Amino acid sequence: MCAAQRGADADADRPKPLQRYPPLIAPTLPGNEPQRLAAVHAIGAVDTALEAQLSRFVRLAKAIVDVPVAAVALIDEDRQVFRGCAGQWIRESPRELSFCAHAIHESALLQVPDASLDPRFVDNPLVTQAPGIRFYAGFPLCLWDGLAVGALCLIDFQPRELSDAQKTHLRDLADSLQRELTLHVLLRDLANLQHSAARVAADVTA
Repeated sequence: MCAAQRGADADADRPKPLQRYPPLIAPTLPGNEPQRLAAVHAIGAVDTALEAQLSRFVRLAKAIVDVPVAAVALIDEDRQVFRGCAGQWIRESPRELSFCAHAIHESALLQVPDASLDPRFVDNPLVTQAPGIRFYAGFPLCLWDGLAVGALCLIDFQPRELSDAQKTHLRDLADSLQRELTLHVLLRDLANLQHSAARVAADVTA
C-alpha cells in the first residue's frame, strides 16, 4: 500500500467533527413573569388533567389545518406542558426549547413555515433531532390583564404555511379557548371559596 493510500485511510478513520450550529436563541422572560406564572398555576392544568375540556378545541384545530399534531401548551417556570394533545406527541419539554415560549410574546399568531431555516430554531434539538419539527403555528392564550399562559399550537414535520381562512378559523378558536380557560379559573376559585366557607361554618358549629 502506498503512503498516499495509507494517509487517505487514516483520514477516513478519524472521527468527523460535529456539525456546528449558532447558539440556541432561548425565549426571553415576559416583563410580567411573576403574574403570568400565577395565572398558569391558577388554571390548575400544569400537574392535573384538563384533557376533556381542552381536547375539543385541539381536535378542531388539528382538523382545520390537517396537521399531525395539535395541542395546548402551558408555559411553566422551567418547562412547557402539553395538554389535550391530538396526535402522537411528547408530554412536556424544557422551556428553553419551547416554540410556544416565543409565541407568548406575540399579540397574535406566531407562524414558522420551516424551523430548519429560522435562526431562532435552526439548532433546536426538537428540529435537528426527533421528532424533527418543521412547521409551527402558535396562537397565544391570555387570561385577565393580557397574561399569556401558553399557546394553542400546531406542528408538522414538513414545511408549510397557513391560508388566510385557516388563520381566521384558528384565531376564533383560540379566542373561544381563552374564554374557556378564564371560566375554568373562575369556577375553580368559586369552588375553593365554597370549600373554605364550609370549613369555617363547621368550625363555628363545632
